[in-house]
Amino acid sequence: LFETMVASSKSALLLGAAAAIGLSEAFSPAPMALGHARSASLAASSSPALRAERSGLAAATMARESFVAGNWKCNPESVGEAKSLATAVIAEAATAPGQVAIFVPHPYVALVAGMAKGTNLEVGGQNMYIKDSGAFTGSISGPMLKSVGAQHVLVGHSERRATFGASDELINEQVLKALSDGLKPLLCIGETKEEYESGLNTKICAVQIAKGLKGVSKSQMKDVTIAYEPVWAIGTGLVCDASVAQDVHASIRSFLKELYDEEVADSVRIQYGGSVTPESVDELMGKPDIDGCLVGGASLDAAKFQRIMNYEPVGACP
Repeated sequence: LFETMVASSKSALLLGAAAAIGLSEAFSPAPMALGHARSASLAASSSPALRAERSGLAAATMARESFVAGNWKCNPESVGEAKSLATAVIAEAATAPGQVAIFVPHPYVALVAGMAKGTNLEVGGQNMYIKDSGAFTGSISGPMLKSVGAQHVLVGHSERRATFGASDELINEQVLKALSDGLKPLLCIGETKEEYESGLNTKICAVQIAKGLKGVSKSQMKDVTIAYEPVWAIGTGLVCDASVAQDVHASIRSFLKELYDEEVADSVRIQYGGSVTPESVDELMGKPDIDGCLVGGASLDAAKFQRIMNYEPVGACP
């Protein structure tokens, strides 16, 4: 019965989001300057009703352990450099207040996982294929990652979507396969600059979540983390205002409540990713619906990543 209800809810919400996106072609809102104006779609998420709901979720916010993760992407160039960086990160992670992990290139997973064994630093792969083995040249499987010590895997990163053509359907299969293989998927979602300026950010996120989590049960959601990464802010130096990021995170949590229930919505951790720096992390982590960060370039600098892992949240909850 639960699965039937979830499937029905997903279909209805997805159709609504798709319809809203379609309507935008007939009614295009005026473009907004990045970091200076919020889209009409975000205005609803600042309503008195939602602010009251946020206040009521204070206990749930406290119960969610923070999760800061570094994504090394296609770096560094040699195993020696990887070992040096991992050594420094492991040492700096010892004082982190919450869960910490690094997603490293596949050739370094076994090395770094071995180095991190017995510490509080966890390790993940950056991608995986949907088959255990076979004639899939260049692919990495879940069992392979698991066998060399990986605990997590990135799924749906914007660079996999844009550069390598990963579809929502493939990403959904990867989420399901990761869960069945005993890996914890970190599902990445987010809008492009054009979609943001058209006020479609929350709708795009809703579509990507509905498609990415198709077939994922309520009980499996305890092993899923969501990372909101506005594509226009990844590696560009452009920064998403912390208040705007909070509003999108709140809308994601509200969508999860409709997709599953309040228990799931309150417990799932939602990271922010997109040019996270030591200068921006404290304000981001001071927001009630931002539970961590997925860090790109700054995770390659042990000192910067140490400061991000050991964030000091500032700012009052809205």
